[in-house]
Amino acid sequence: MKEKEKYKLSGQVVGKMPTDPPTVPPREHFRRALPHYQQPGQAYFLTIMLSGAIPKKALADYSQKLELITDNLKFLKDKPKRLAEYQQMRQEYYLFSKKYRKAYDDLLDNQKIGIVNLAKKANTEIIKNALLYWEGKRIENYAFCIMSNHIHWVFRTFEKDFEEKPVYLQEIKHSVKSFSANEINKLENRTGKLYHDEDFDTTIRNDKHLYSAIKYTILNPVKAGLVEHWHDYPGTWISNEWMEVWECRHPADK
Repeated sequence: MKEKEKYKLSGQVVGKMPTDPPTVPPREHFRRALPHYQQPGQAYFLTIMLSGAIPKKALADYSQKLELITDNLKFLKDKPKRLAEYQQMRQEYYLFSKKYRKAYDDLLDNQKIGIVNLAKKANTEIIKNALLYWEGKRIENYAFCIMSNHIHWVFRTFEKDFEEKPVYLQEIKHSVKSFSANEINKLENRTGKLYHDEDFDTTIRNDKHLYSAIKYTILNPVKAGLVEHWHDYPGTWISNEWMEVWECRHPADK
C-alpha cells in the first residue's frame, strides 16, 4: 500500500456531549509557560493529564527555560524586521519542548497513583466516547492512548465545522475535558477538578512528525511495561487508515 500525503477517516460519532463551548477567536495565544498556536485545519499531538499527576516543582528548570523562550517570542512576534530571529526562536522552542515532553512523559509513566484511574474500563469508555464524539464533524482522529493518569491524543481540527464555523483547539479540549470529567466524577462519586489546567499540545509540522506522534502514542503502554504488544492495551485506538500505514511499515505486527 502506498502511504498517502493526507489521511481521511470517516469515523462513527458516539456518545452524547453537552452543548458546544463558547467560540474562542484567537489563533495564537500564550498561556503560562507554553505558547499555544491555534489555527483551524491544524493537526496536534496533545497530552492531557490528571490534576496532581506531576509534582509542581518536578519540571521547574524546564518550565523556567520555556518561559524565557516564550517571553522572547512575545517580544519578537510583532517585529517584522526581526523575522529571522523570531523563526529561530520558534525552532529553539520546538527543540526544547521535545526535551520537555520526554521528561514530562517519563514522570507521568513513573507516577502510578492518581486521584482516579483513567485506565479503569468504565473510565476509559467515557474518555473514548468523548474523544470520538466530534469525529467527522469538527475533527479527524488519528490515534489516542488512555493511560492511568494521562491521555495522548493525535488529531486534526477541521478548518470549518458542520455549521461553517472555524474550529479551534481550545474549544475541542474544553468540550472533551469538561464532558469526560463530569461523567468520571459521577462514576467515581467525587467532586472537584479532574484534569490539570495546562495540557501539553504540540503542533504537527509535517507527515514525518505526524507518524512519529502516532507511533509514540500507541507504543506508550509498551514503553511503560504494561503490555508486550501495543494492540493488547485496551485504551489504545488508531484510525483504520493509519492502521494500514502501520501494518505496511511493520508487517510482523499484523
